[in-house]
This record gives sequence, structure tokens and C-alpha cells, in this order.
Amino acid sequence: QVQLVESGGGLVQAGDSLRLSCAASGRSFGRYSMAWFRRVSGKERIFVAGINWGGGTTCYADSVKGRFTVSRDNAKNTVFLQMNRLKPEDTAVYYCAASAYYNCSHYADVYDYWGQGTQVTVSS
Repeated sequence: QVQLVESGGGLVQAGDSLRLSCAASGRSFGRYSMAWFRRVSGKERIFVAGINWGGGTTCYADSVKGRFTVSRDNAKNTVFLQMNRLKPEDTAVYYCAASAYYNCSHYADVYDYWGQGTQVTVSS
């Protein structure tokens, strides 16, 4: 069992930066691939970025490539999403997710655990 808690969201202006954190509790955090998804109200969750268990492999949605960076600190059971040059279209609730078997999957259904989400709002 893994519990995930996101933090770091907020209201910023276009061009600003935010750093989201996802703290995991439970055993064997280092065995899970992690991902960030986001959801705009009324729509499905969309893959944003992913990182494998060791942190050596990362992947990104085209819409955030070059602006967002995913990383993890297994010693602290935490995964991060550094978001730079934010745009109004980045406004969403951001979720972290853990998968024991899939790395960088864009399909939400394959993830075993989810956090409650953190709101990011980017004003123009």
C-alpha cells in the first residue's frame, strides 16, 4: 500500500514557475514508477510526465516538454514536478500516481495509487 500526497500548487501568473511535490508513505517507494497527470474540470486525466523507479528515465507530454522537469528522491520518498514558463493552459488539478509495472504509461488505468491532487491556476 502506498499513500500519495501532493503539495505545491497555487495561483501564479503566466511565465512564472512552480514546484510540485508528491510525498509517498508506505513501503517500497523505490520500486514504483511515478507519473504526474492533470485534469481540467469535466475532462479526463491527461499524462504530463513520468519517471522510472531509479530516476534514470523520464518522459513528457509534448505540451510540457522543455518547460517541465520530473525528478525523484527515493531517500525522501518524494517525486517532484518543476514547472517553468507556465501558461494559462497549464491550469488544472495535478495528480501524482504510482505504478508497480508500467513506466511512462499515458493510461491512467494502469496506475495503482493516486494522490488527492493539487490545484494549479495560471492567470494570463
